[in-house]
Amino acid sequence: MNEHSLHSAVKQWYALPGDQFEVSVEDFVVDIVRGGLLIEIQTRNFSAPKKKLRRLIREHCVRLVYPIARRKWIVRVAQSGEVLSRRRSPKKGRLIDLFYELVRIPDMIKNQNFSLEILMIREEEVRCNDGRGSWRRRGASIRDRKLIDVIGRVMFKDEKDFLRFLPGELPEPFSNVDLSRSIGAPVNLARKITYCLKRMGAIAEVGKKGRELLFHIPPLET
Repeated sequence: MNEHSLHSAVKQWYALPGDQFEVSVEDFVVDIVRGGLLIEIQTRNFSAPKKKLRRLIREHCVRLVYPIARRKWIVRVAQSGEVLSRRRSPKKGRLIDLFYELVRIPDMIKNQNFSLEILMIREEEVRCNDGRGSWRRRGASIRDRKLIDVIGRVMFKDEKDFLRFLPGELPEPFSNVDLSRSIGAPVNLARKITYCLKRMGAIAEVGKKGRELLFHIPPLET
C-alpha cells in the first residue's frame, strides 16, 4: 500500500499506446506487456519479484523498471490526512544507488532476455507521525510515495553497460578501497558494486592485497 501511488504513476508515465496492463503470463501478473516485451515496475526492493523474474526470463524478454529519487520532498500529515508540513529532503539519490538493490539479482544481467531501466525521478514521500514507523524516522510511517516527474532514464542491457561506474583513473588491479575513493562512495557500496560486476562477468577477481580483494577489468570482446 505504501508504494501504490508511485507504482501506478510510473506505470502510467512509462506506458505507450497499444500497451496491455496487468496481463497474466505463466501464472504471474505482469505490469505492462508491449508486444513481445514484458515490463515489470518495482519501486522498492528486488527481492519481491526475484522468483517471478527468474521464471519469466526463461522464455520471455523482460525489462525491470526501477525509479530512484534524485530529489525528494517530505510531506508530514496528521492521522486524519491533514497536511502539516512539506520540506525538501537534503538527501539526493544517485544512479549508483541501484547497486543497493541489484546486489540481489546481479546474475540476471547475463541473460540476454533481461534488461534494467533506471528512472531518475522527483517524488513526494508522505509520512504520518503514528508511532508505527522506523526509529530512523522517529516513529513516523510512510503513508505513500508520489511521483512528481521523471528527469532522466538509463538503460542497462548487458554487463558492458555497467562499466560506466568504474572511473578511468582506477589502478590496475583495483580494490574496493580504490573504487570507494574514486567514486566518493562508502566502501560498503563499493563492495556491492564489485560483487555485482563480478557476478555478471564485467570484472574478475585476481587476488588480494592484505585483506582487500583485487579486481581486474577484462578487455571487451569485439
